[in-house]
Amino acid sequence: MPDKLVFAGTPGFALASLRALVQNGMAPALVLTQPDRPAGRGRKLTAGPVKRYAEEQGLALSQPESLRDTSMMSQLEELRPRLVVVAAYGMIFPPELLALPLHGCVNVHASLLPRWRGAAPVQSAILSGDRETGISLMRMEAGLDTGPVYLQQSLRIDAKETAGTLTHRLGLLGGELLASHLPRILDGSLRARSQDDSRATYAGKIDKKQARLDFRLPASQLERCVRAYDPEPGAWFMLHGERVKCWKAEVVSMSRDKPSPPGAVQQAGHEGIDVACGEGVIRLLELQRPGKGRVTASQFAGRMAATGTLLSV
Repeated sequence: MPDKLVFAGTPGFALASLRALVQNGMAPALVLTQPDRPAGRGRKLTAGPVKRYAEEQGLALSQPESLRDTSMMSQLEELRPRLVVVAAYGMIFPPELLALPLHGCVNVHASLLPRWRGAAPVQSAILSGDRETGISLMRMEAGLDTGPVYLQQSLRIDAKETAGTLTHRLGLLGGELLASHLPRILDGSLRARSQDDSRATYAGKIDKKQARLDFRLPASQLERCVRAYDPEPGAWFMLHGERVKCWKAEVVSMSRDKPSPPGAVQQAGHEGIDVACGEGVIRLLELQRPGKGRVTASQFAGRMAATGTLLSV
């Protein structure tokens, strides 16, 4: 393709779009991705999926600390890209960069805009119990995901969907839509339509504090929390001074037959650990203590009992 493209993205969700471009003969002239970050127990600097793939494909790559860096802007101005494709890049685009490409900047956004503008649309959709989400190809502007939308395609959210599995499926869909419709964006035959701002909802960044399981909430809401915070940052609760993560749970009752306070363990056995909630009972199925591997709740309960620790929340 004669049009010079720049691609900006970092995690696996973005990788699907970059791979789709390369496989369909639209390899970008430059790939922007975030600097390597510490990861794992050793906190070693680790490259993201987009960087690893770009290096495998021999694509030109840059990892600026800021897009306001004068040398970075000079490089982009010299390149004179026709369009910049953005997918989960993780940095704010300054106005001068938004205005640089002839056809602007196109964002692959993981929601059906204007629902769930912001940093965590996948987690927010699961937390809210949405039955569907999707991909929006939108033209970026200065506002937070407020730009006009070229097209959308919906995707059903499965009942047991985690943020990890849903993000993967949305990434593949985003890549498909990008490869199919980017030529029409470039030739001007696909026009973007303004969003209805009155219907907008927002998905702020997720932090570890938000992932704490508050057993005063309904069991159905807590079960969605477990799925929404998998794989990051992981839903958790405190048990005898330890932060225990819960990776899998299910609702076993929408009401509480026993007069137990929220957080009380009603039973712990081979089926799991049943915990009373503000409404209903949740069964914890897969747990992880700090520095340990994941185990089934029945293994967890047995180990705690063997050490003489009372299994309470």
